[in-house]
Amino acid sequence: MRRIVAIVAVLALVSLFPVLGGGKPPDNPQPRLGPRQRDKVKDLMQHKLTHAQKVLEGIALEDYTKIAQEAEELVLVSKRAEWLVVHTPKYELHSNEFRQAAEDLISNAKKHKLEAATLSYMEMTMSCVKCHKYVREIQEARMGSEDERPRWARR
Repeated sequence: MRRIVAIVAVLALVSLFPVLGGGKPPDNPQPRLGPRQRDKVKDLMQHKLTHAQKVLEGIALEDYTKIAQEAEELVLVSKRAEWLVVHTPKYELHSNEFRQAAEDLISNAKKHKLEAATLSYMEMTMSCVKCHKYVREIQEARMGSEDERPRWARR
């Protein structure tokens, strides 16, 4: 248990490096999403959230079948066209980290390794947080000040 707590602490510290480094959005942000495309992305993210919550439920109940099935759904969600919100190497890196963590989650669930599956779930969640932060930075660069952005894009 101490080992898991130590690993979680290290992951939390590592995740702060982009924040402390003041990571900048790319110089050439992608064009804005249209209303339809925004709705598709929103629906996809809601779908992702639902499956992620079910993975957490599976972890809490030690239901390895549920963990693996829902993680497989997350991998499928990440391969849909709407997933690709911006076309940058950093975004691709975040997407690949998410997929790899989800694949590790599936593998650990099939091996009935609860602690390893939990750690994979946390890594997957951290990849989501980092990616969402990155996308918000790009949106801020595109839209200007907080007051100029639509309500859905504000923090």
